[in-house]
Amino acid sequence: MEVPGRATGAEAPWKQLSAEELENQYCPSRWVIRRGAEETLKMYTHLGDKATKKVRATRKSLLHVPYGDGEGEKLDIYFPGEVAAEGLPFCLFLHGGYWQSGSKDMSAFMVEPLTARGVAVVVVAYDIAPKGTLDQMIDQVTRSIAFVQRKYPCNEGLYLCGHSAGAHLAAMMLLANWTKHGVTPNLKGFHGTAGFFLVSGIYDLEPIVHTTQNAPLLLTPEDARRNSPQLLLEAALARPSGPACRVLVTVGQHDSPEFHRQSREFFQTLCRGGWDASFEEIPDVDHFEIIWSLTQQDFVLTQMILSTILREL
Repeated sequence: MEVPGRATGAEAPWKQLSAEELENQYCPSRWVIRRGAEETLKMYTHLGDKATKKVRATRKSLLHVPYGDGEGEKLDIYFPGEVAAEGLPFCLFLHGGYWQSGSKDMSAFMVEPLTARGVAVVVVAYDIAPKGTLDQMIDQVTRSIAFVQRKYPCNEGLYLCGHSAGAHLAAMMLLANWTKHGVTPNLKGFHGTAGFFLVSGIYDLEPIVHTTQNAPLLLTPEDARRNSPQLLLEAALARPSGPACRVLVTVGQHDSPEFHRQSREFFQTLCRGGWDASFEEIPDVDHFEIIWSLTQQDFVLTQMILSTILREL
């Protein structure tokens, strides 16, 4: 399949936007369709808190497990049964919040439907801005994955799912140097593929530098380029050495046009680089509904994630 992409040397489309429109495009709450922005954000927090409290009360779990020495370097592990068995597929979830908000303690959206089907779920915390820098967050996520692999070396595959900023952090793992961590995570299943589930993500961080979202991040243009998987993969245009991986790039129908463009361009770049990538626009959801709907077993994205994992077992 021929995959169209941005012509070499062509100006990035976001550079043609006014400062006001750029700000609008990168403020997801301005694009919600069924509620006001404030109500949507409250609902997102409420549903995340409710889902987390429910699974902590009903699922076998290990909570606040340290994967490093930092105060914020903790993760929660939820198991399908009463026994904390290690021979399971593990799906690691990275929360969103523009690298400056959100918490593992209100992000267990996908735990109930996945554990009900035999998949362990790990919800990872990282130090958000301004305490944490983007470089630190990427390092923390890398170390959290290495930790899970060491703790459960007989796992039946590790899968990464990230939402929004979490999708960016998950995408950066496609380029991780595992050698320096002394372990190669089992980011593949028995049939040679794995799941990177990237949900309404940002893969080119350069536009963020020019919005108010950058106030706590303090990203310089160089910081943004160094930590943009879109730009890093464009420069390489070759598949990094490592296990075979399948990457599902998704975006909500009602995400902003810039979020759509970023997702499509990242998918196209993955295809040109030889990755086994696919793209899905999830119908009739906005930036927040797409993730809180993962509490539902019959939600289309929940089913996509489950079908990918369970097909490999």
